[in-house]
Amino acid sequence: MNLMYRSTRSHSEPMTASQAILKGLAEDGGLFVPQSIPELKIPLEQLGKLTYQETAYEVMKLFFTDFTEEELKKCINSAYDDKFDTSEIAPITNADGAFYLELFHGSTIAFKDMALSILPHLLTTAAKKNQVTDEIVILTATSGDTGKAALAGFADVDGTKIIVFYPKDGVSPIQEKQMVTQKGENTFVIGIKGNFDDAQNGVKAIFGNKELAVTLKGKGYQFSSANSINIGRLVPQIVYYVYAYGKLCEKGELQPGEKINVVVPTGNFGNILAAFYAKNMGLPIDKLICASNDNKVLFDFFQSGAYDRNREFILTTSPSMDILISSNLERLIYKIAGDDADKTLELMKALSTDGKYIITDGMKENMKDFLGGYATEQETAKTIKQLYDKTGYVIDTHTAVAAAVYNKYQTESKDTTKTVIASTASPYKFTRSVMEAIDNKYDSMTDFELVDELSTLSGTAVPPAIEEIRQAEVLHEKVCDADKMQLMVEEILG
Repeated sequence: MNLMYRSTRSHSEPMTASQAILKGLAEDGGLFVPQSIPELKIPLEQLGKLTYQETAYEVMKLFFTDFTEEELKKCINSAYDDKFDTSEIAPITNADGAFYLELFHGSTIAFKDMALSILPHLLTTAAKKNQVTDEIVILTATSGDTGKAALAGFADVDGTKIIVFYPKDGVSPIQEKQMVTQKGENTFVIGIKGNFDDAQNGVKAIFGNKELAVTLKGKGYQFSSANSINIGRLVPQIVYYVYAYGKLCEKGELQPGEKINVVVPTGNFGNILAAFYAKNMGLPIDKLICASNDNKVLFDFFQSGAYDRNREFILTTSPSMDILISSNLERLIYKIAGDDADKTLELMKALSTDGKYIITDGMKENMKDFLGGYATEQETAKTIKQLYDKTGYVIDTHTAVAAAVYNKYQTESKDTTKTVIASTASPYKFTRSVMEAIDNKYDSMTDFELVDELSTLSGTAVPPAIEEIRQAEVLHEKVCDADKMQLMVEEILG
């Protein structure tokens, strides 16, 4: 029996997984959610014996029920191959009493690779299943990591084009260089004068423009999304939590059935929502700790039940979390409202018009699995240095936000539950911030000199993703105002 998907904002007809993946965003502006969250079928005792690819199949077959076994395994094996620099795909490092789940061993050295490596395969398979002949235009806003991972995944994929918008002054130099040097005849990268929320709002407005959709349909184009608003992005993220649990059992760090806490640095809420879905599937997760940087809109939400984006937008050293509108939170809102599309629509309208909403006491009670914490810039830098000084292990700024929040939580709560920290990016991606946190003597070095210094200091090899952009030619130089994004799309698509 097929698991169907519905919008968070209406009572429209449910769709199959492949249809929801193709559309990306529902026509009413809502996000697709499964009508129920399936139960993990494989016993916990057996999880540790599975490879990453086998774990991915066990999870994804429960969500993507209209894909055949052959189709799904082909997607999985095409995605999780030698583009990852470790055979484990997502190795775990034990450092100072916490388990760091390293999600940055893919081709763009950030956790987005874990889902964006498979999305092009899911999308093109879904197109064939639904007899779609239009060229699929992937339209994406990025706060730094999604952009490059999506570009790498979709570059020169037949039947697709990809257009990425990013905040011109809101990503790290390495992140920007990775995007603007991207090869591929079907790739387009545009900087906007504004922040990530401006880029994300612009993309949502383009998706919601019915007249534009009709015009482009006439030219043989159909929009889809590579952001985590696409269910084809979200479900693959569930896999690595299931995989991590199995590996910790296999190593004797956990007994099957023993609960863990999970700490996730998050801005758009997709990564921690995937952990929430894993918990609802039966994975023994206790606390879901949502770690924010100085843009602590999610922390304030979990404290008060009020989501309010009417605040200063702060540029930090963890730019992928510099977000005030957490799109994937809508899926949690829908769930804690009792799968109530009318209530979700009401709250999302309030967010759109007033920039804020307040959930009911009943909804607040339904999200008691979550805790919020935040780390200041100073605390983030201090955590990088302390962990390095103590263990020699170097983490990036986003992971450091999570580690700082975890340290504070543990000190205050005395909770001794074993904890997995989602390590979402390689320190090589944010080299200057990482190296300056460890020692301020590096100010005069260039970004690539710092890369070599980090390699020496950490005893790790410079990732191929960094080596390949040292001398790479800049291929994308377009910049536009945030209100001109649609014009740029129309220009690209002729």
